[in-house]
Amino acid sequence: MASEADLMQKLRDLQKQLGKRQMFEEAVSSIKSLLRQTYSSASPSLRNLFYSIICRVATILRTRYTMPGFWIAGLGLFMEAESLVSESSEREHLRSCIADAREQLREVENQSEVPESGQSNSSRGFLFDGHLTVDPEPPQPQWLVQSNLMTTVATLLAAESSQGQLENNTTQESAGNLFQELINSFDNAVPWILDDGSVAPRVPPASKAVVAKLPVITVTEEILVKLGADAECAICKENLIVDDKMQELPCSHKFHPPCLKPWLDEHNSCPICRHELLTDDHKYESWKEREKEAEKERKGAANAVRGGEYMYV
Repeated sequence: MASEADLMQKLRDLQKQLGKRQMFEEAVSSIKSLLRQTYSSASPSLRNLFYSIICRVATILRTRYTMPGFWIAGLGLFMEAESLVSESSEREHLRSCIADAREQLREVENQSEVPESGQSNSSRGFLFDGHLTVDPEPPQPQWLVQSNLMTTVATLLAAESSQGQLENNTTQESAGNLFQELINSFDNAVPWILDDGSVAPRVPPASKAVVAKLPVITVTEEILVKLGADAECAICKENLIVDDKMQELPCSHKFHPPCLKPWLDEHNSCPICRHELLTDDHKYESWKEREKEAEKERKGAANAVRGGEYMYV
């Protein structure tokens, strides 16, 4: 049987594979198999690694790989883990992951059209970004429907312009129908575009649980000397004195608690350096995660170009 060090290395390798779409489902399946075989006898550090990777799977599903086939793989992993973990907080989080997966799959099921009686089941699979899945192809997004309609209308208009007039009433009727369909779909397309995940959402306030756990320190002579004679609360601008109570952010900047609270009720960042705290807004946190992943990919591509990997001679 492999040593625990070997198992941990294998898990880390599988975690890296989660970032590659074509390897995601296979990696999740391998993690689930290792979880079933080794979790009951695993050390606390190995169990923590398992849980960390499972949380990573949940994050990827919520932010990047949202197709039903991926959610099915994730659901199996979450259910397996939920039956094995003993920590109540971990079990509760896994239950929320299971609920999310089932909700996603239920939405897809509700949106799927009932196939015609003569349609073969073998024709239901489709190729998505190099990945073959047996799930029904999802409906086209509104922006794509809108684009296709506009292209068709433009083609008809070009034909009319070149011929002087449309050849028959059938073509005229088709053009009219297309224009009406374009108008009807416009109300659906605009909100979709405005809600595009690539647009930065409004920044929410800091998480109340995180704010409640921020440490409060008492200013001493030693601290005051270290901060300097002109040290002040950056919000109220009052100079600090000995025995002042100060709340410290993770970036080490300190403020009077009564000054900091109204700020964090409206913002999620330090008033000085803009270091961000966690929020309770899942949509915003998912957007941040996607931005981090996109930034990593941009940096990787830039480094590869600088290294000559994509340069041809």
